[in-house]
Amino acid sequence: MSKSKIRKDKTCLNCRYVVENKFCPNCGQENTDTRKTFHHLFIHFFEDLTHYENAFWKTIKNLLFKPASLTKEYLSGKRLSYLAPVRLYIFISFITFLLIALFPNVDSDVVKINEKEPAKNPITFSFKKPKKATEKILNTNDFSKEEKDSIKNNIDVADEEYFSYKSVRELDSIQKHAPESEKLSDFSYWANRKVQIVIDNNPKGDLFKKFTESFIHNFSKVLFVFMPIFAFSLWLFHNKKRWYYFDHGIFTLHYFSFLLLLFLLLFLINKAFTPFSESSLVSFIQIVINFIGIGWMFYYFYPAHRRFYGETRFISFIKCSLLFFINFILVSIILSLFALYTFINLH
Repeated sequence: MSKSKIRKDKTCLNCRYVVENKFCPNCGQENTDTRKTFHHLFIHFFEDLTHYENAFWKTIKNLLFKPASLTKEYLSGKRLSYLAPVRLYIFISFITFLLIALFPNVDSDVVKINEKEPAKNPITFSFKKPKKATEKILNTNDFSKEEKDSIKNNIDVADEEYFSYKSVRELDSIQKHAPESEKLSDFSYWANRKVQIVIDNNPKGDLFKKFTESFIHNFSKVLFVFMPIFAFSLWLFHNKKRWYYFDHGIFTLHYFSFLLLLFLLLFLINKAFTPFSESSLVSFIQIVINFIGIGWMFYYFYPAHRRFYGETRFISFIKCSLLFFINFILVSIILSLFALYTFINLH
């Protein structure tokens, strides 16, 4: 709640209504001085985002330890005692991905070492009878003498069914001059060219680092896209007259908020234990905490589902198992497509 000084003027600045107390009875705006210090602005941001007094900590406690209680309370009409579901998810998502970005998983020293190590094996792509196709390519003016010698040496060590591309130019030339029967299909050529562009534009040591950073940075978008799909799967498995899609959406927001929050807590705990990783006792405590946390993360959905939807243990277990299996397949497909999208869009 804001601690700003109340204005002496009792006319609401928003709707011009007469304000007898602290808040306007017509529009609800607080009748306080509009000029604030930076300190007040900073504090007000977190107060407004979290309803900081009791609602924030009460919401976090119930979210972690009382599955489905927030959803049931919200849908029963008790909405000022806790953070709103959308605001809760946005806040947790923002903090989670911000802290992950500030504490990258890849150690910088390891990356520097890997940057100095040359690639042991060339990247190869399937291409039928490369030696025959190369005869025509080497007779063109697309490459210098040194590049042609490099291609010849490459072909000498190449497998009968594989061709090592040195650059996008080489791939384009193959596609242009190879016999029709030996050219790549349109999709294969597009995919190979995309991959080759990424390889050409990124040193070997930077490729994995850039991919990881880009994937983590955009992972929140994947979750945001997947949530309505998850809510739709809940809608399919439950009584359409008793439960609206809105109800499943609120349950989904709370469930995904829990997953992100617990993931964040485990992430911070592991980071805190990192300097003491050589201690066997600390390592054992870390393993126990991770085991309990991950176990609770997987188990949480079952009691949340059973308590919210009010079904028997057996029916709830069957539905939870089916929902977990279906959504595991769906999220695997989405993550795979997103990983491919992230890779081909690296710069």
